[in-house]
Parts: sequence; C-alpha cells; structure tokens
Amino acid sequence: MEAKDRTPADWVAYLARVHEGLQSGLEDLNRYYEGKQELSYLNPELLEELGDQIRQVVINWPSLVVDSLEERLDVEGFRYADDEAAADDLWSIWQANGMDEKSQQGHIDALVMRRSFVVVGTNEKNADVPLLTVESPLQMQVDRDPRTRQVRAALKRWHEQDPITDAVTDRYAALYLPDETVYYRQTSVTSWAETDRDQHKLGEVPVVPLINRGRIMKPNGVSEIARVLPLSDAANKIATDMMVSAEFHAVPRRVAFGVDEEDFVDQNGQQVSKWSRIAGRIWAMTKKRGGEDGADVVQFPEAQLSNFHSTIELLARLTGGLSGLPPNFLGLDANNPPSADAIRSAETRLVKRAERRQRSFGGSYEQMNRLILRFRDGDWDPRALNLETLWRDASTPTFAQKADAVVKLVQAHILPVEQAREDLGYTAVQRERMRRMDNDAVGRVLGGELDALYGPKPLAEAIPADVPPGA
Repeated sequence: MEAKDRTPADWVAYLARVHEGLQSGLEDLNRYYEGKQELSYLNPELLEELGDQIRQVVINWPSLVVDSLEERLDVEGFRYADDEAAADDLWSIWQANGMDEKSQQGHIDALVMRRSFVVVGTNEKNADVPLLTVESPLQMQVDRDPRTRQVRAALKRWHEQDPITDAVTDRYAALYLPDETVYYRQTSVTSWAETDRDQHKLGEVPVVPLINRGRIMKPNGVSEIARVLPLSDAANKIATDMMVSAEFHAVPRRVAFGVDEEDFVDQNGQQVSKWSRIAGRIWAMTKKRGGEDGADVVQFPEAQLSNFHSTIELLARLTGGLSGLPPNFLGLDANNPPSADAIRSAETRLVKRAERRQRSFGGSYEQMNRLILRFRDGDWDPRALNLETLWRDASTPTFAQKADAVVKLVQAHILPVEQAREDLGYTAVQRERMRRMDNDAVGRVLGGELDALYGPKPLAEAIPADVPPGA
C-alpha cells in the first residue's frame, strides 16, 4: 500500500510493526550504556560449572564514550543570522519547557540508540508557550519519505502501570501526521480505538528527530557505541577472568599424594562431598611418594595477573583510537599530569566530534523553533529559515587563557563586547543583565556630567504653575 493511501489506522498498524522489529536492538544498546549486558566470550560449559560463583566485571566503556561527548553539548540560546542579539522569546519557551535538562537526556538517547525526538504541541495552559517534549526511540518511531527524507508520519506508544504490581493497565498511542494528530487507546493485541483528534493543519509532522551520525542511506542514525562494543565485551571477559584467577592466586592450588577421596572428612567425620571450594581446588590421587603408605602435598607457584593487565590496556588503547577519547580518559598515561597544550592536543578529535554533533543537533533545534513559531503565531515565519543554535564551546581551555585572547580581540576592535561575552560562555540571560548594567552605568555617568555643567534638574513640583513653557 502506498503511503498516500494509508488511513490513520493503517499508519498505526504499520509503524507499530516496524517499531516492534527494531525494539530488541534498541534495548540491547541501552543495556550496554547502563552496563547490564550479558557476559560474552565465556565457554557455556564453564559458566554452567561455575554457576553463581562467578559474576561479570563490567568495564563500562560505552557509557564513558557517550558521556564524554554529551558533556560538551550544551545549548546556550538561539538567534537569527541577520541579528546579533539572541532570540529571547525562543529561549524563554525553551526554558519554560525545562529543555536545559530534557535536551541532555535527548542527546544521550540519540548517542546511544541512534536517535531521539522532540515533539512540538499546543500548550493547553498557555497558548503563547508551545509544549515541547523529548521522546525516546524506545517509545517512538518515524517514517520518512524516501524521496525527500522528510518525516511523513510518527507514532508514539506508551503505557500505564500499576504502582504496586507493575502490571500494565492501559496502553496508548499518538499518531502524528502533517495535518492532524490522532490519539488512541489499545483495546486488544492488534486493535486501537480512537479517543481524540487534533486538526492542526500544519502541513508538517510536528516531530523533529535528533539524529546521531546520520548517513545518506541510514537517515535514522548510527549508535555512537556500536564500534566499541566488541572491545567492551572483550575487556569485560578479561576482567572477569582476572577475578577468577585472583581466587587461585590468593590460595594457590595444591596436589596431595597417597590419599583418596574418602580421606577427606569434615569436623564431624562426614565425608566431604565436593572437592571444589570457593578458594580453589584440591587435587588428590592414590599414588604414593616418599615411602610406603606415605603422603605428600605439593603446592604450585602462585599465578601472575600481569598478562590480564596488558590485555586490558591494549583494549583500552584500541577503544581510545576508535572513539577519539584522550588516553587519560581511559586511565592511560596517568603517572605525570600533562601540560595544558598536551591536553588540548589530546582532545582534538573529541572536540571535533562534539562540534559535528552540535551542527547536526542544532539543525534539529532550528526546525523545532520553526514549529514553535508556527504553533504560537499561526503562520510560518520566513525569517525563521535563518535561525542559528548557540552552543557552549566544546573545547576545554582554561578560563584565563580564553579571557586573555578575547580581551585582546576586543581591544584590537576585531570583536564587539557582546560577541566577546558570548564567546566566554555567558548565557543569554546573563548577557541581557550585563547590557542593563552597562546602560545604567552610562546613564549615571552622563547624568553626573550634566549636573556638573548645568546643575541638578529641578523637580516638577518646584516649577511655578504660572511660568509659561520654555521660560
């Protein structure tokens, strides 16, 4: 069935089916970020033999890769390309919806699970402040036009749970189409009953994807942690093996000669049923050493763990090369504190990756703001096509170094003061307060100079009523 012929019910069934097929992969990526993945590269027979005596050691490099990048993605405002001043009205709407916090959550989900979404809607409490919500790919799926790659439909599914039993009580869905939003409640496994419909006539789906590393043939993005997952699995396996070996290292293995299994009893004279202990294993055989009916016990040398250390270090270096993380982020080269220049040099790739994400996510936020203006004003604003997203500097120079460079540029009349404040990382609210302070200071200075030349301005009530104007 062609997309133009689908009814809203057809869209719900189609998008739900597609989302179900992708759900497992998204949940796997989410588990890796949270450090709850299963142990890989372990022989199933060994795992069965050890049982609950072994617990996986998780070296959560996927979380480190994502968090190190997301920490450099801070939105600080919006502006029009033809205006130096920030778009304060758009920033007020951003703040009113708590997007400072929600945007960070959206960035993390996009980096981990390829994409997240921002939905723009009508605010029932205040029509002048459109509603913004950030959605997880675990709950939302979009369909794109293969010709334009624009979103032509989106579906969000969610459910309510009993707070005591955690049982799912009700399931709901919202279908977003270019001219309407339709709300549903699930009545059976495959049936949905319409509960409400909003005919907004936007001509565009009010859902904006935040795409991580989108490609021409993969417009829905690629996970930032996909390339390091095999290395993370290997590191977890080696670290777990190291802890198992540490048990034998703490209590070295021994072998006993001239004894049999029946010779091992507990304090009550009962035969010990298992030779394997948490602290190690005892080997015994009936062959005698050192004389007739004699027994002998030999202890093996203690195991060394340096081979595990070297392997984990190698995997860490490979992870750093693939992810662009500096060595000190992975615990490498931490003996001597590096210089400031060395830190900046090591972070070059990480900073560039953050700037790439700022550009792609910034385009999504600009589209979000166009929808905001449409919802608020009732019409598309052509000026909004020139919107820009303002980001905090992704690099980590010291504040003193940056301030010194900016001051020199201002003194050389290369930068205006307002741009210098923006480059130093002050928010739009702080810059506005600084402008008011500057205006107040200028007013006080000018007022003082006029008083010195002409005397204080007389009060209105001190001027006689019969004096004609201009006298």
